[in-house]
Amino acid sequence: MSKLTLKELSKQEELLTGGHRLCAGCGASIIVRQILLAAEDPVVVTSATGCLEVATTIFPYTAWKVPFFHSAFENSAATASGIEAMYQSLKKQGKIEGKIKFIAFGGDGGTYDIGFQSLSGALERGHDFTYICYDNGAYMNTGIQRSSSTPIGAATTTSPAGKVVPGKMQHRKNLTRIVEAHNIPYLAQASPSKPMDLMKKVRKALATEGPCFLNIISPCNRGWRSALDGAIRESQLAVDTCFWPLYEVEEGKVKINFKPKEKRPIEEWLKIQGRFKHLFKPENGWLIEKMQQRIDRDWADLLARHEADQPAGDKS
Repeated sequence: MSKLTLKELSKQEELLTGGHRLCAGCGASIIVRQILLAAEDPVVVTSATGCLEVATTIFPYTAWKVPFFHSAFENSAATASGIEAMYQSLKKQGKIEGKIKFIAFGGDGGTYDIGFQSLSGALERGHDFTYICYDNGAYMNTGIQRSSSTPIGAATTTSPAGKVVPGKMQHRKNLTRIVEAHNIPYLAQASPSKPMDLMKKVRKALATEGPCFLNIISPCNRGWRSALDGAIRESQLAVDTCFWPLYEVEEGKVKINFKPKEKRPIEEWLKIQGRFKHLFKPENGWLIEKMQQRIDRDWADLLARHEADQPAGDKS
């Protein structure tokens, strides 16, 4: 695995072309470009049905300059498993040479929810691939319905904010911790606002033998009711509030990759998204407090795990 530098990246070919039909300002396209720039070896991509797939592969066109397989909504990981197994078989038979890496993409709906069984099975079987969830916090492609990644208090088309129920009433699922329980060799959380961190994690995952997982926050201005040019600002503020901490788990050891110099209150992230505007009414302020308490608790727990897993004399 070579060192990642801006000079090296400037020479890399863009493997996701322009002209795709993702929304202006979509976080997913930024994320995919960063991921493909980080790849050192040839890659084969699978993608669940969702925003990324339907907007980049409208027949007879494709925005991908790599082999691309469209899977059903629920089985991107299973598709990648089959392709990887075929590759291993052909290598043993001497019918294929060279190194190929496999990447499976899914949104939070196709990962946290409908595709979790497929993902869990692939991780447990130990397939050599990297699964990447671009997490925009709802089923955006089918009309902004809530998913188990949707934050508490968010208004969606299936959890609308009204006088009786002020948006989604459940905390989001911590999928990264659930994946960690599969005891895979490498997993991480990343943000497109920290591109070098994201790409280093991608490169590490692709260089690691066995299943790896990256959960990447992916702003969606359509579903978040936010600014068209706000993806990087929104994803960075998610990091600075510790709503979306940047960390990795390698062979069971936790390492935080970024600690905000000043941990921002969650209100700063919520107020730039229209899906949370109702929370700033006096009667709904308790939901902001509830979210802040959960974030503070989870961040303290992550800090403690980081400290416990650092080598003696290296408690940065």
